Amino acid sequence: MNKILVVDDERHIRELIKIFLEPEGFRFIEAADGVEALSVLDTEKIDLAIIDILMPKMDGYSLCKEIREYYDLPVLMVTAKSETRDKVAGFDLGADDYLTKPFDPQELVARVKALMRRYEINYSGHIEIGSVRMDRKAYTVTVAGNEPATWPMKEFELLFTLAGSPGRTFSREALIESIWGFDFEGNERTLDVHIGRLRDKLPEGKSGIRIRTIRGVGYRLETAS
Repeated sequence: MNKILVVDDERHIRELIKIFLEPEGFRFIEAADGVEALSVLDTEKIDLAIIDILMPKMDGYSLCKEIREYYDLPVLMVTAKSETRDKVAGFDLGADDYLTKPFDPQELVARVKALMRRYEINYSGHIEIGSVRMDRKAYTVTVAGNEPATWPMKEFELLFTLAGSPGRTFSREALIESIWGFDFEGNERTLDVHIGRLRDKLPEGKSGIRIRTIRGVGYRLETAS
């Protein structure tokens, strides 16, 4: 059973998160600030941390930095701050995802599950979906049992991201930030070109997967029926 550490100085927020995560099978440990959270991390095996930014003694930014330096687990920031610069600061320190208060509890659960799945995939370095197998260490893709082919890094990372969460719709902005970074100076056409290359290399009848365009939003990878 996965163990989640929730770090927030507001008790009612911790209780709210607990109410929605425990029925999903997660174990729950709470801390009221970053210092208390580090004490928990020293004694407990934690699988994911949900942390607030504005806390006494040690804020979420400092805690995230400590986690990235000494521990290996995904971090979801949940905070009232919604400005882009705050999100960028969190991601720069190693946060894996960001959710702004007030949040939809169902979205919280979905993001936690996606992070756990993504972390397990990234840790193993392999994805198998349809007739496609990906090896992140070698940046190779094997289709329908053929010889592994080494792919360009951006194409590989784009496919790895989509395949890591099949059925999830990724916005164009999220994909660009994930693959090309926040300081990318190109435009969405670059993403569209790379999606086209993936589709050319992975015909549905051979790969067993499809990359669907979600009009006005982005893209989603699905297994072919």
